[in-house]
Parts: sequence; structure tokens; C-alpha cells
Amino acid sequence: MSTPTFDALTIGDRLAEHVCGPITRTTLALFAGGSGDHNPIHIDIDFAKSAGFQDVFAHGMLSMAYLAQMVAMWAPPHALRALEVRYLAMTPVNSTIICSAEVVNKFEFNGERRVRLKIAAHLLDGLQTVAGEAVIALA
Repeated sequence: MSTPTFDALTIGDRLAEHVCGPITRTTLALFAGGSGDHNPIHIDIDFAKSAGFQDVFAHGMLSMAYLAQMVAMWAPPHALRALEVRYLAMTPVNSTIICSAEVVNKFEFNGERRVRLKIAAHLLDGLQTVAGEAVIALA
């Protein structure tokens, strides 16, 4: 990985998209085990149907993890200063998640040069499921 430099970046630059999926039932079961989030709405189809859904759907934190993975492939994890997201829509089982990021601000804070990224997760049909931002310190 070649870490970008603060001076080499301009507002509007985009990170390479990070495509994950399809999100299978196995993915959801493994994420439940790894995260400790065993909410049956994500892994038990009968429970999901009893709650009024057609099927289980992915944990919101799974999409956030994929967004964090994309950022960590672009800059080293120790450079991360903030990561915030809002969940906008559900990610159905068997969906593919497309993670994207764009440089929206360059600034200094406490003598450290940083960039703010607008981050998002979308499904193949264009539905945005997660919106947020990440702040990265760069040399």
C-alpha cells in the first residue's frame, strides 16, 4: 500500500471503490460470531418473518466494517482520527455492497495535517445504505 500524502491530494479525489459480497447467510453468521451481535433479525429467517420482514438482513456494523476496511487499505489504521456513520437503509441478504470515499476537506488540527473523507455504502441498484465521514492524518 502506498500511503497518500497530504500535498498530493485535492478536494474531489476519490478512493478506489471497495466491493464486498454478495453477503450470504454464512457471512451474517460469521459476523454475528465475530462481533457478538447475535440479534436473530440478522440470522434467523423465521424470526425475521415474524417481525414483518421477508428475510434476514445484514448488520449495519458489517457495512461500517467494510467502509473501515476500505479506508485502512488507503491509509494506515494508526492515521485514522475519526469514523462516523449513519445507517440509511437495510442491506438484504445476498446483496453486494459498494463502498466509496471522496476527499471533501483538507485542514490542520493541533499541528497535524488531516483530510476529511465523505464515505458511503451503496447496493448494486444504487440504494445508499450508509453515509458518513472519516478523518485521516497524513504527512
